[in-house]
Amino acid sequence: MYQRENKLSFGKHLKESISDIYSSRFLARQLAERDIKAQYRQSYLGIIWAFITPLVTSAVWIFLTLSGTIQVTETGIPYPLFVFSGTLVWSIIIAAINSPAQNTNGARGIMNKINFPKEALILSGLYKLLFNSSIKILLLMAFIFLFGIGFHWSLLLLPFAIFGLLLFGTTIGLFITPIGMLYNDVGKIISMGLNFIMYITPVVYAIPKEGIMREVMQINPLTPLIVTTRDLLTGSYPNFLIYYLAVIAFCIPLFFTGLVFYRISIPIIVERSN
Repeated sequence: MYQRENKLSFGKHLKESISDIYSSRFLARQLAERDIKAQYRQSYLGIIWAFITPLVTSAVWIFLTLSGTIQVTETGIPYPLFVFSGTLVWSIIIAAINSPAQNTNGARGIMNKINFPKEALILSGLYKLLFNSSIKILLLMAFIFLFGIGFHWSLLLLPFAIFGLLLFGTTIGLFITPIGMLYNDVGKIISMGLNFIMYITPVVYAIPKEGIMREVMQINPLTPLIVTTRDLLTGSYPNFLIYYLAVIAFCIPLFFTGLVFYRISIPIIVERSN
């Protein structure tokens, strides 16, 4: 039996949500392990699929640049490393945004039959994100050494940058998921919007030195996430560090608000779908 409990305060909802996250950690780990094994069990290429999209995107842009079809601003590091790091970091953000919706929609059949903490689905998604992201970062580290950059102390801060990417993406996903479960068009709109946003973010080319695109990129909250992570990877000075910290600080209360929104809305949506 689902109870809406509209009289509960925000603080009590948040406390119960955090408590359910902690109590459901074992269930979340089991769900994550099941999904990871199923993801690669019947795939010939297996985990290589985690790199195919970034590799293909990078190869296209590298070809267009080397052939002279397009001209890009000076990046400060070898362009193949610039574009590959950008597309790989971008793929982590996109995966984090889509994770809550994918896990929740994938568990609809279970939710209709069994009452369990829905926060386990969020935690399960984070486990899978950490697993897939760690593999991508290892490949990116190999590229860093391949291009002669080698080890530098800023690499020790890389886990904090990855945490910021996952926090930002998951926060957005928590707000999108309930709406997307009600209206399928939302997922398509988000997918189209993210494809557009990629081109106003320094993923495959650097921030222009002048013009309106420079202003747009500097305002874009995704810019400090991409640029700061890339700077830490390559040992460059993080010029967007203050903006990065401001975005993360703003995401923390939004994340907790999203948890409460998710906790309240998902049982109602499940009840309506029965």
